[in-house]
Amino acid sequence: MLESLRSIVQQVSDSTDLGLALEIIVRRVKQVMRVNVCSVYLRDGASGRYVLMATQGLKRRAIRKVSLSTEEGLVGLVATREEPINLESADQHPRFHYIPETGEEKYSSFLGVPIIHHRRVLGVLVVQQKAKRRFDESDEAFLTTLSAQLAGVIAHAESTGDLAQLTQGDVDGKREIEFHGIPGAPGVAIGQVVVISPVADLYATSAVSSRGEKLELEEYRLAVEKTRKDIRDLEHSLTTHINEQERLLFSAYIQMLDDQSLGKEVLARIADGQSAQSAWSEVILAHCRRFEEMGDAYLRERASDLRDIGRRVLGHMQERDVEEIVFPDNTILVGEELTASILGMVPPEKLSGLVSVKGSTNSHLAILARAMGIPTVVGVGGLRIGRLRGQEIIVDGYYGLIFLNATPAHRAHFEEVLREDRQLLAELEVLRNEPAVTLDGARISLLVNTGLMADVKVSLERGAEGVGLFRSEVPFLSRDRFPIEEEQRKIYRDLLVPFAPRPVIMRTLDIGGDKSLPYFPIREENPFLGWRGIRVTLDHPELFLAQTRAMMKASVGLDNLSILLPMISGVTELEESLVLIRRAFRELTEEEGFALRMPKIGVMIEVPSAVFLARDLARRVDFLSVGSNDLTQYILAVDRNNSRVADLYQAMHPAVLAALNHVVKAAHAEGRPAGVCGELAGDPLGATLLMAMGYDTLSMNASNLLRVKAFIRQIQSKQLKPILRRALKSSTAEEVRALMLEFVSDPQLRRLTALAPGLGKS
Repeated sequence: MLESLRSIVQQVSDSTDLGLALEIIVRRVKQVMRVNVCSVYLRDGASGRYVLMATQGLKRRAIRKVSLSTEEGLVGLVATREEPINLESADQHPRFHYIPETGEEKYSSFLGVPIIHHRRVLGVLVVQQKAKRRFDESDEAFLTTLSAQLAGVIAHAESTGDLAQLTQGDVDGKREIEFHGIPGAPGVAIGQVVVISPVADLYATSAVSSRGEKLELEEYRLAVEKTRKDIRDLEHSLTTHINEQERLLFSAYIQMLDDQSLGKEVLARIADGQSAQSAWSEVILAHCRRFEEMGDAYLRERASDLRDIGRRVLGHMQERDVEEIVFPDNTILVGEELTASILGMVPPEKLSGLVSVKGSTNSHLAILARAMGIPTVVGVGGLRIGRLRGQEIIVDGYYGLIFLNATPAHRAHFEEVLREDRQLLAELEVLRNEPAVTLDGARISLLVNTGLMADVKVSLERGAEGVGLFRSEVPFLSRDRFPIEEEQRKIYRDLLVPFAPRPVIMRTLDIGGDKSLPYFPIREENPFLGWRGIRVTLDHPELFLAQTRAMMKASVGLDNLSILLPMISGVTELEESLVLIRRAFRELTEEEGFALRMPKIGVMIEVPSAVFLARDLARRVDFLSVGSNDLTQYILAVDRNNSRVADLYQAMHPAVLAALNHVVKAAHAEGRPAGVCGELAGDPLGATLLMAMGYDTLSMNASNLLRVKAFIRQIQSKQLKPILRRALKSSTAEEVRALMLEFVSDPQLRRLTALAPGLGKS
């Protein structure tokens, strides 16, 4: 049966639509299991009933006409119990339900298995036999395994709207459809779709013949030069919207164009008699395949950039007349593989949102979108962009969702989100220079997390009291080599100066995990438990020394620098780091004559071992800073970027709260301040619990700062301790959530939280 199973799974995977996949299943299973009937019932999302969608053995006219509730028949029983039901005399079972349209009164034996995806029963797969037959364990295992494979196909069809169209006959395509992707940049946008297609097809040049080496070389060189100018023009058009660090992303495109290895390969192919178009396309596609085969996510994303460059050069070779695109107000730009260079095509005042079928949070598109404040969703698998052209859609960049054909109620819901966000931001502006202090006088410092220079202006405008986390790896990601010490010094100085005298905490290079440098790839089977953070820089002291020297030199005359060490898992790593920092300080002050004070040094608490060693670590440094995102991930053993387990990522899980409470007590026992940087700090409810624990600082994205500040200024600190005690005694995140809902019963408080109507999940 194993070979048959593999064959069926492959056929289903290769099928072009759900209806065809279901027909393959019922036909092949009937053959392989030698049964009289195989049928598939799928759950209709609108009615909740299980509709007969495909069958071999029952009457064909019953398809789509017969349906059962969870209270009806053996199919309903399978769905209710969420487990296989194997009966030798099905017609004797009290739940047997006779339906004349199917003709199933002839069949005695019944085996039904649920089709389950992410704990939801999507359907039931059934086989039946005329003769009495107790299906054996291998039969049951075969059908169960097949249903698990089918579940993914059905779930995909559900996300694209194909399931609704199949089960409900949604021929007009007007039923609301929800697509799931990856949050690229936060925010909500409602607008009209403009689909961007590739300027040229790299896969369709094989038939182009050469007109002679000289002409082909000239065509190639001219196309490259025109593309170089295009990119420079795009960069110039965005000058007022992005900062120097973001503009380096366009320099990366130029570097790809100037790559000598690419040029040599193209010239060699032209010399061998190929046309410039086919030579260029073949070389680009070969390099893209190499990138795509790499284990590192950041490097895989570079294939997207290379394809974009390839298409642009090829477009100039083909001298295509590009149809002028009309961009309406509130344009939502949608494409198979949107890239950073495409942003410059749209007037910034008309661009409301971005949607890319491919891509990740590491893509240049996502980086620029976050810098420019454009709500973005990437990695939307199964999205048929052709059906979206000219349509109105809703983009939810907070949770990676897209809505097509939104119901009036749902559209009104998101309009309210936009209206409330704009109104609330305007109201909160008056608080920019006010402290985060409760009604009874308890105060906490609110800082910002940043990695892009574009964040500086908005952070200061929203009253940030400093930088709680500067992600120093971002400038490293924008280059094709390690930045030298002087380049780093200038970058750090540009951050320290505008914030002075406010404190700026700079984290040393934190690569590995989901962050890798294009010129320093780290390939590991389990990168989050591998060579990352301080482990990399301790193994490369030359990088660590250059960076810490650059940070200290940048702080001359300002003295607002603190240095934060990431991914510390034990005292030995900390002490080795401190030796290097002190060495860098001595070199600068004693040997090179810089007038410096030793910056404050902190440890980032991100892994469970650091939680239990928090007091020992605090004793050796000036402060502790909890990276709540990674700490939650490691404590709960949940990769929140994995859609299969993302729901288990709960920042208010009692185990996470207990760890956070332990860390702040350990820090204060040694007379050291403690802060939290991460999404929990930027949630008003999370900030409330952290303040109750006694944390001294909270660091968050600038977009959350005024909301958290306003929330704190409307509560009494004496309310917090009882809430914290109850939260720490809770057994589940749901209990904590219910507790916090009770706390924000006041409408004025609720509108400031992510629990407010129209503001999504918390």
